[in-house]
Amino acid sequence: MTDSLHRDLLALAREAAHRAGELLRDGRPSDLAVARTKSSNVDVVTEMDIAAEKLITDLISGRRPDDGFLGEEGASAEGTSGVRWVIDPLDGTVNYLYGLPTWAVSIAAEQGGETVVGVVAAPMRGETYHAVRGGGAWATGAWEGERALACRPAPPLDQALVSTGFNYVAEVRAHQAALAARLIPLVRDIRRGGSAAVDLCDVACGRLDGYYERGLHPWDFAAGDLIAREAGALTGGRPGEPLSRELTVAAAPGVFEPLQRLLEDFGAWHD
Repeated sequence: MTDSLHRDLLALAREAAHRAGELLRDGRPSDLAVARTKSSNVDVVTEMDIAAEKLITDLISGRRPDDGFLGEEGASAEGTSGVRWVIDPLDGTVNYLYGLPTWAVSIAAEQGGETVVGVVAAPMRGETYHAVRGGGAWATGAWEGERALACRPAPPLDQALVSTGFNYVAEVRAHQAALAARLIPLVRDIRRGGSAAVDLCDVACGRLDGYYERGLHPWDFAAGDLIAREAGALTGGRPGEPLSRELTVAAAPGVFEPLQRLLEDFGAWHD
């Protein structure tokens, strides 16, 4: 059972993700342009990223003015309530810029430094995934009602479908491509979707056996990590460490440890 605070946080996160997803889906201008760049000239922010984050933070702060924020596009506030919202208003911006469907709104709520609520909305799929700590992972979509999520039974590693992502800094991306080339003969295949939040939810849904990526920020994985764990997946970083900017790994039990070991042996955490 979840307490009333967590239920309230979940309801607010779902409302904010839904409204931001509608804005992004229905309000995308035909001449969408890059507003600025971040880590490199191909790591972009659009006007819609900024607008979606403002919608989310305005909605949440209007209901809960004492909460803190950490947002990809600059939202930052300490807060005094003990609750902090970790927000990626548009995960998969380059996909969105090109009109590809794999992008999402990711909203997590932390309490006492631990993620207690996670919501990921993928409007072009018509699906939303959510979890409350200790309450399982769930999704809504084209089917009727809410569907409980569960990761796949673990196959042997050589039959595991694994997803990854690539950094926007060219030197890091080159190392990641070399790593993928070493890994691909050892697994069923590798996918590259372009949204960490969606990849983590696909592990939760059983659409992937595993996922790994280097260089993620808290807003990239906070909600998806909770959803994956509540669906029965294991998550972490380097062996014995939590998921972090160095390395994020999520996989079905039985795939997680051998995949994590290979990534460590191959130096996935190193440029």
